[in-house]
Amino acid sequence: MTVFGITYAQPWALFALVVVGPLAYWWSSRGAGRVVFSSLRALPAGGKTWRTRIAWLPDAMMVIGASGLVIAAAGPRKGDRDARVRREGIAIMMAIDCSGSMRALDLSEKNQELTRLDAVRKVFDQFVLGGGGLDGRDDDAIGLVAFARYAETRSPPTLDHGNLVAAARQLDFAREDEDGTAIGAGLELAVDRLSELSSKVKSKVVVLLTDGESNVHDIDEDTAIEDAKKHGIKVYTIGAGTNGVAPIRVDRGDGRTALMQMQVSIDETLLRKIADETGGKYFRATDNASLRQIYGQIDKLERSQLSEERFIEFHEYYGRFVAGALFWIAAAALLRGTLLRRLP
Repeated sequence: MTVFGITYAQPWALFALVVVGPLAYWWSSRGAGRVVFSSLRALPAGGKTWRTRIAWLPDAMMVIGASGLVIAAAGPRKGDRDARVRREGIAIMMAIDCSGSMRALDLSEKNQELTRLDAVRKVFDQFVLGGGGLDGRDDDAIGLVAFARYAETRSPPTLDHGNLVAAARQLDFAREDEDGTAIGAGLELAVDRLSELSSKVKSKVVVLLTDGESNVHDIDEDTAIEDAKKHGIKVYTIGAGTNGVAPIRVDRGDGRTALMQMQVSIDETLLRKIADETGGKYFRATDNASLRQIYGQIDKLERSQLSEERFIEFHEYYGRFVAGALFWIAAAALLRGTLLRRLP
């Protein structure tokens, strides 16, 4: 029930106004006693005074106060029109390759030279916060794993997307002594972080991006795949970059840099296997535009499986009605006991 934009949690309580109003007026206006006169001549002569003219005021104030208490009992409230529609959030772990081959420049934009890692960081920002045609993932817990020879957690799954994006922007290339590509380790760590979450999180997803072939097998890829399947975790894999050769900028040692060609290759067979066996999908990004499109596809694929639960945040007003009712009742009692006092 809505009246003047105000809704009521218990609208049936408003029907009590029909009874409470007259009852309050009767109770307030009833005399404390009576004096019987043998003749009206015994009454003082003269017209009405200002007090007699407003003698009804305390009774009316009592009715207002009693009515206010009834309205408060009905639960007046107003929905916040700006309340955000919430979705049933999912948990996503991003596993990003930070090996030396991510220095390649084949994902650059037309007017900006970008390494593969630069391009991934930029699209990651848009995927999480929105922008570049992506809506953002406001309701999702997102985490970040970086891997090269070893894997490390840069952020556990979190709704604090500001700190998450800050951690992603600090991603850098692995040191020379830690270079390599351990796809199994990166996937396993991402799976471990998701498996630590509550079972109430219905959908858990890993997005694994790499530009090379797995050459470090401290953790076997098959083991990581089995663990993902055991925990019901879907894995989307992305092969980033061209096959064959890619441009890379190297330091010449004299303060200047030069462009060189670097041999690169992606183990698409492994990436397809990971995606297929976990119920995900494999994507190939050969330029900056296709990388953004891939994140857009993943964004839509996961959103299409989410059920939206719409709700309204209410501002409760019953306290105001209670305070107002008590004010009118107290004022009525004060007037009845002072200026408008009745004598028996």
